[in-house]
Amino acid sequence: MKPFRTIALIILGVLSIIGCKNEPGKSKTEENNIEKISTIKKSIQKEQKNVFQKTLTLQNISFDIKTSGEGSISQLSIQPKGLEIDNQNIVLEIDGQVVNAEIEDLNSDGFPEILIYTMSAGSGSYGNVIGYSVNNGKSISQIYFPEISENKEASIGYMGHDEFALIETSLARRFPVYKDGDTNNNPTGGTRQIQYKLKDGEASRLFVIDKISEY
Repeated sequence: MKPFRTIALIILGVLSIIGCKNEPGKSKTEENNIEKISTIKKSIQKEQKNVFQKTLTLQNISFDIKTSGEGSISQLSIQPKGLEIDNQNIVLEIDGQVVNAEIEDLNSDGFPEILIYTMSAGSGSYGNVIGYSVNNGKSISQIYFPEISENKEASIGYMGHDEFALIETSLARRFPVYKDGDTNNNPTGGTRQIQYKLKDGEASRLFVIDKISEY
């Protein structure tokens, strides 16, 4: 709410300046004040650029997700609450910006996973998933999300423009398929959907491809 309060004060300042408009000797002051107000408004708009904010709660554990930054690099903050041991804030630098976040108990162990979907800057709009899994209600560990290039069948014709969503206990990734000669804005190969399942790995939990569909 703070930016909106600041904008309201700016508007009141503008009205005050207009009210003083007809007083002698005010023209130079008016110009200076208007210039300052313009600078403040631009600063607020800059701060609000690429900002994502969402709080998700499941099984008495919540996550406050926030981003800040401008341009191709953003700072992502993940603040867990309700863990028994470690509720330390996690701060990451990401390429692009966060487009959505979801929470679900993907491995049915009674504790949630948090998934944050990001999109890279530029025309490719390459997607990525930043995921964390709760360890017995005490702490969280990052989930490994594989590069699409690690699977030949999944990566053929891939040029970004990903969409992510949870379907029950699976993570679905959907994107257009490009054929040879297709331009970035005109894919002709239909749509591919990849479904991932959360598994326990040797070092951490990870997503593995469960199913690949095309339509």
